[in-house]
Amino acid sequence: MSDEDRLERLRALDARIVKMKADLEPPKAAQDHHSMAQVGWRMVTELVAGLGIGAAIGYGLDVLFGTLPLFLVVLTLLGFAAGVKTMLRSAREFETQDDAARHKTGAEQGDDERGR
Repeated sequence: MSDEDRLERLRALDARIVKMKADLEPPKAAQDHHSMAQVGWRMVTELVAGLGIGAAIGYGLDVLFGTLPLFLVVLTLLGFAAGVKTMLRSAREFETQDDAARHKTGAEQGDDERGR
């Protein structure tokens, strides 16, 4: 066997080893571009924004009509409820994205196992 044949066989072996290592690697995390901290801060921001907007509108209406605590309390509670609803919708959105990504990587792994 010549040196070129041995070199070619080594290259082919190296390519097969790289391919096998890639197949054996665990799937990457399906987090896309969102880290869990970003998701948490987004939810906190949505809750605080709902509270702030409700309180601001309530205070403005109270000053306008001269009924200081009434609209402030009612609209602050409504703002809190709206913030919680928005926060839960965001959590559901991230959960469905995560489930879809897990399902996709699981299906790809199943295809690899059946193909062997």
